[in-house]
Amino acid sequence: MTSLRQTPLTCSGHTRPVVHLAFSKMCGDSYFLISASKDGKPMLRQGDTGDWIGTFEGHKGAVWGVALNSNASKAATAAADFSAKLWDAVTGEELRSFNHSHIVKSVDFSPDSTKLLTGSNEKLLKVFDLGKPEADPQVFSGHSAGLKHVLYMEDGKRILSCAEDKTVRCWDVLSGKEVKKLELTQNPTSIELASNGQVLTVSYGNKVGFCNPETLEETRSVTIGSAIYSASLHPNQSVFICGGEDFIMYKMDYSTLTEIESFKGHFGPVHCVRFSPDGELYASGSEDGTLRLWQTTVGKTYGLWKCVDANLETSSKPEATA
Repeated sequence: MTSLRQTPLTCSGHTRPVVHLAFSKMCGDSYFLISASKDGKPMLRQGDTGDWIGTFEGHKGAVWGVALNSNASKAATAAADFSAKLWDAVTGEELRSFNHSHIVKSVDFSPDSTKLLTGSNEKLLKVFDLGKPEADPQVFSGHSAGLKHVLYMEDGKRILSCAEDKTVRCWDVLSGKEVKKLELTQNPTSIELASNGQVLTVSYGNKVGFCNPETLEETRSVTIGSAIYSASLHPNQSVFICGGEDFIMYKMDYSTLTEIESFKGHFGPVHCVRFSPDGELYASGSEDGTLRLWQTTVGKTYGLWKCVDANLETSSKPEATA
């Protein structure tokens, strides 16, 4: 039997580089995908097929960060127009705009969806109370350069951030104080908290590191042959994926840190990668303006991939591109 070839689904629609993406949690038996692009028009898609649902119109600059709340009823976006916006993810309506004094790079919802966290080139993290959106935000200061990514930990009591000061930091929400700091040799390009909350995946330089989110101690790391911009750990922690400057998607064994496979699908650097909440696929966004969906297990019938068996040669081909 011939070895199965990975056939990604290509999701077009953006006219500029795709710089960030986020999956929702499982919503019943489905889930959603939101993408940020320098075209200023974040898009919402059906997660398992990539089918376009809608575009959020309102930003006047590149959108750098996106997030969906726990039940995918709300979306948030961070943009170069010095604003973070809150959206109704069902109607596409803009609900609120939160002004900043510099480019906003990252957003995240608190686990209970009552707060919105932002990270910006102000070098600050801010938490806005969505129940009192007019109130001044809670401010966390300490980074000495622009924020890259911010995210809530599962308990909602702590926040993780990374910035272009070569650090990853953990903050206590109640006190507003920094409680832990990890110093890196290069600027971090992405952070991701595992679905069980027990592993923090960090990409920096040409490395992917895995840290204990409680202590910010790096427990292991692996060097890849290119600058890495994003990495994501499978929900069951069997494999992880990463991509970056060399256009290649790498799939690695998490326990041995060895490469399982690598393939070129994009025509530009890979800016963001994430596993779906069920782990059946992963998405990548690139400088080439496309999102691509890849099967975790090639040859499985899932979403638009249909397993075809003909003349003992099995191939897994998508029915159509989204």
